[in-house]
This record gives sequence, C-alpha cells and structure tokens, in this order.
Amino acid sequence: MLSSARLRPRDVLRVGGAGLRTRPLRVFLSALGIAIGIAAMIAVVGVSSSSRAELDRQLAALGTNLLTVAPGDTMAGGTSTLPAESVDMIRRIEPVQEVAALGEVPDTKVYRTDRIPEVETRGLSVQAAHLDLPEAVGVTVADGTWLNAATARYPAVVLGSEAASLLGVNSAREGVQVYLGGQWFTVVGILDTALLAPKLDTAALVGWPAAESYLDFDGHPTTVYTRVSDVSVEATRGVLAATANPQAPNEVRVSRPSDALAARQAADRAFTGLLLGLGAVALLVGGVGVANTMVISVLERRAEIGLRRSLGATRGQVRLQFVAESLLLSALGGVGGVLLGVAATGGYAATQNWPTVVPAWATLGGVAATLVIGAIAGLYPAIRAARLPPTEALATP
Repeated sequence: MLSSARLRPRDVLRVGGAGLRTRPLRVFLSALGIAIGIAAMIAVVGVSSSSRAELDRQLAALGTNLLTVAPGDTMAGGTSTLPAESVDMIRRIEPVQEVAALGEVPDTKVYRTDRIPEVETRGLSVQAAHLDLPEAVGVTVADGTWLNAATARYPAVVLGSEAASLLGVNSAREGVQVYLGGQWFTVVGILDTALLAPKLDTAALVGWPAAESYLDFDGHPTTVYTRVSDVSVEATRGVLAATANPQAPNEVRVSRPSDALAARQAADRAFTGLLLGLGAVALLVGGVGVANTMVISVLERRAEIGLRRSLGATRGQVRLQFVAESLLLSALGGVGGVLLGVAATGGYAATQNWPTVVPAWATLGGVAATLVIGAIAGLYPAIRAARLPPTEALATP
C-alpha cells in the first residue's frame, strides 16, 4: 500500500515529471506561453538597465559637473542679453575649471550650395564658438580638426554631427565648402555627437573673430558652458547668475545638462513600466495555458488517478502530484524565458555597444512569478483530481 510517509520530495518530482514526459508537445507549447511572457519582461528590464548603464558610463566619462548659463526673460517678457564680459567674469570663480561660450549669429543660415532656396534651412543654426569649447563640453572631433587661433579668424567652419549629415558632408577633406551667411566657408572639421550639449549637433561653428568680421556678430554669448569641480557644483550654480549678469541676475538661466538626461531616464522608466505591463499580460496568458493543460491532463488520466487511489494514495498525495506537475511545467517555461530574455538583452546590447545588464531581481523574480502562476494554475485541476472517487475513475474508458 502507498502511504503518505513514503511519498518523499523526490517521489513527488518523479511522479510529477512522469506526466510531463508522456505529453512532450503539449508541455512544450504550454511552457512556451510562459517563456514568452517571462522573456518579454526580462528583455524589457534588461534593455532598459543596459541603456541606463551606458548612459551612466558616458556621464561618468564626461562628468556631471557641467553647468550651462543662458539668457533668460526680461521683466517685460522679452529675451535678455548676456554681457560680452560674462565669460571672463565667470572664469574668475575659483572652483571653475573650464569656461567656453557659444554666440548664436541671428538671421544667418548654412546651406550646402548657393543654389539652395533660402527657406530650406533644415533647422541648422550658425554659432560663434570659443576655441576651448570641446574641452568644456567634452565633445570630440570625428573628422578633421577643431578651430585654432588661425582658422578662427577666417571663413572656416566645424559642423555638428547632425548638421554634417543633413548637409551631405561626409568628411572634412580639403576643398569642401558650405555656403554660410552669403559666402563660402571651408569645412575644417566634423564633431562627434555632443551628449551634454545637443545644440552643437545641429550647428555650424565658426570662430568668434570670424563671426564678428564676416557675419556682423555682436559679440554677446548666448550659451556659456561652465565646468566646475565636482564638490562645488551646487555652490557655483548659486552664484553663476549674479556673476554672469550682476545688473540683472534674475534674467539669467542656469541649468545642468545632466538634469535633462535624468528626466529622459524618468521617461524611459515610465515606458519600461508600460512594457512590463504588456509582459505581465503575456505571462497571464501563459498561466491560462498551463491551467488548460492541467485540466485536460486530469480528464485524460482519470484511470491512472483511480488506480493510484485504489493502491492507497491519499487525496493529498494526488493533489500534491498535480500541483507538482504544474509547478514543473511552469518552471520549465520560467527558466526558458529567463534564458531567452537574457539572450535577447545581450544581443541587443551588443548591437548598440552597451554593457549587458540584467538585474538579479528580474531573473529571480521571473522564476518566482512562474512558480506562483504554476501553483495557482494547477490548484483547481489538482483539487478536481483528488476528489475523483476511485471506482468512478477506474470505470472511465
């Protein structure tokens, strides 16, 4: 006779696994439903975490100690102007390490040739730039060179990454020119993407003296990039407005580009939450599939259940058998889903040159979620199997 004392944990696993081995195709399809839901959730969390890890890596390399000073609004509602001396005054602040400015040249556009209609500006701006701008912002030159003391005085231009793409300029080889402000400027360099200064990506950058000589630039900066020591960011931020424009500090805006990146991260997290919700729906559908499989399994194995009951198996043992079978089925889907999700995350991260990051809580939580779903999905079929009278079950053809 079979007694509850003889049904050890490994016996439970053995009898539970026997039911799965006899129906491999049905088991595979049911486990696949669970796996898809878990893989979707793991991939969403993994890709999001990998993206944030890459962003954190870039910020660590560039630093989060960059402050931006720009004109604000006047009391009358217009746009204020930073004094031409604001850069020199900011440079006197002790914790300041690098200062560089941009000055937008109004009513000046850049075109690939002089045959392009004036209205087709492509949203590109012309900016006068200080020579130490790359060091202050942390941007590098992808092709050619940056402006120097000589080229900054003549019609030479460095294009932002997006500006170069829109203008169809692929390299800064000798002789490449663009039509800027009604005259030809020679392209001497193309920048990489500026993570902390996106304004540079769509700009044509000319030297400060050249802008004054050739483009009637008034010499007033419109954006001042200030890099300070890490420990003095907030203290310096508090005095920048009054230093840049002592007469009207309330008309100066001071921001930190990394704050915008943090806001973008928050938006990414909200989107991740939405995708996790979709993954949860897929997981629920998989759980319904497991429940359906277990109900059919009980109906098909009524003779087996009756025989086991006749040989002495208790209702609790039968119930435990089918719950164990449901848990094993869900665990197969959960582990397979975790592996698929990790593989998908790694593949996508590799294509983006990101570090692959899959939080441990996501993998462990995924498996735990499948076990909970498996237990719930298998509970009703297990109770139904345990309630079958042995004589009725044995009489089933």
